[in-house]
Amino acid sequence: MPVTVVILAAGQGKRMRSDLPKVLQPLAGRPLLAHVLERAPGLEPAAIHVVYGHGADQLRTAFGEEDLRWCLQTEQLGTGHAVAQALPGVPDDHNVLVLFGDVPLIRVATLRTLSARAESADLVLLTASLPDPTGYGRILRDAGGRVVGIVEEKDATDEQRRISETNAGVMIAGAGQLRRWIASLSNDNAQGEYYLPDVVAMAVAEGASVAAIKIDDSEEVLGINDKSELAAAERSLQQARARELMNAGATLADPARVDVRGRVTVDGDVFIDVGAVFEGEVELARGVRIGPNCTIRDSRLGPDCVVHANTVMDGVTAGASCVLGPFAHLRPGTELAERVKVGNFVEIKNSHIGSGTKISHLSYVGDATVGKDVNIGAGTITCNYDGVSKHRTTIGDNASIGSGVMLVAPVEVGEAATIGAGSTISKDAPGATLTVARSRQVEISGWRGPGKEPR
Repeated sequence: MPVTVVILAAGQGKRMRSDLPKVLQPLAGRPLLAHVLERAPGLEPAAIHVVYGHGADQLRTAFGEEDLRWCLQTEQLGTGHAVAQALPGVPDDHNVLVLFGDVPLIRVATLRTLSARAESADLVLLTASLPDPTGYGRILRDAGGRVVGIVEEKDATDEQRRISETNAGVMIAGAGQLRRWIASLSNDNAQGEYYLPDVVAMAVAEGASVAAIKIDDSEEVLGINDKSELAAAERSLQQARARELMNAGATLADPARVDVRGRVTVDGDVFIDVGAVFEGEVELARGVRIGPNCTIRDSRLGPDCVVHANTVMDGVTAGASCVLGPFAHLRPGTELAERVKVGNFVEIKNSHIGSGTKISHLSYVGDATVGKDVNIGAGTITCNYDGVSKHRTTIGDNASIGSGVMLVAPVEVGEAATIGAGSTISKDAPGATLTVARSRQVEISGWRGPGKEPR
C-alpha cells in the first residue's frame, strides 16, 4: 500500500527561548526538521506533507527547494488537529505515517519495520520503555498484553503514571480510517486539545487491529523541547557518527571530541585527533592524519595527507601526501596537487597549486595558478583585488619567490624565475631570470625621532 508521510512541525518551542522555530534549531549543523526529512525518502513515500505554523515564513524559506506539500495549521489545537490539516490531500487507499519534526534520531530501519507491520494491522504505533517517563503518554494494555489505549500524563492516574512504556508518537494507519477517527476526537482533557493518541482507543473499540512495536533504543524517539534536550541529542548523534567512522577504519583519539556536521567518507588507516569538526561533504583517503582542532568543510584529501593543528579548510581538494598547517586557512576553490606544503599562517583562495610546491610561512595566495616545485617565501602576497575586480597571478614551474614579495595582479612570473626578496612585481617577470624591484635605500644622517617632552 502506498505510504504518505505527514511530519508535524507547527510547534513554537517556547522552552527553547529562541526566536528560531523549534524544528529549525540546529542539530549537527542542520535543522531538526532536515534530519526527519532525510529519513522519510527511505520509505519511498508517495508524498511528504509538512504541517507547519509558528515561523511559517522561516520554514518555507529554509526548505523551499524540497519537494514537500505544506499544510498550514493556523491554530495549534493538538496533534490530532495537526494531522487533520494534511489529510485532505491524502487518498483513502494510502497508509499515513505520522512523524514529528522534533524527533530527529529515529532510524530508517525502524520506519521500514513500522511500515511493513502496517500491511497486516489497521494501526501500528511505536513505543519505548523509559527510565524516567515523565511527560510522555503511557501505553495501556489489557490482561492479555494487547494495547487498549494511550493516556497523556496530565490525564493519567497515579497508577498509570507508574507505567514505564511510553508512546513514541510515531504511528501509521490507513488514511480512510484515520480520517474517520480524527473527526471523532474530543478536546475534553486537561489541555483542551485534540490528541492524536486517542485514536488508538477508538480503533480498539471498533475492533480494528492495533499493533505496537517496542524499540530497544529509546534515544531513537527522543523528543527535543529545550536546549538541554537538544544538547543530549547532539551527543547521541555524534556518538553514533563516531562509531560509523571507526567502523569504516578511522582511529579517533577521543570519540567524544569529534563532531560530524554533514557526511564524512573515510578509507582505512585514517587518524583524527581531538576537536576536529567536519561539515558538509568530506572525503578522507587512506592514511590521512587530521591534527587537533581542525575544521574541514566540503573538502577531499588524498592519500597520506597530513593536516596539522588548528587548520581551517573549506572547499579544498588536495592530492596525495600534502602537508597542511598548522594554522593554515584554505578557502573555497583551493586545488592542491600532490606533495604540496602549506605552512603556518598561510591563506589560499581560488588557486591551483602544482605538485611539490611549498608555501611555508605567513603568505596569502589568492586567484593564482602556481606551477610545480615552486618555493614561495615568507610574507609573500598576491595582490589580487583592485577595489573593483579580482585579477589572476600565474607562477611558472620551478620558480623561486623571495620573502616579502608583492605580486600585483594581473601578473605572470615565468618558469624557473627568481624574484628577489622585498620586491613589488607589477609587470611580468621573465623565466630563468632574477627580477628585483625595490626602492632605493636612503640613509639620513643626524635623524632624530620624535621624543617625549621633558617633565
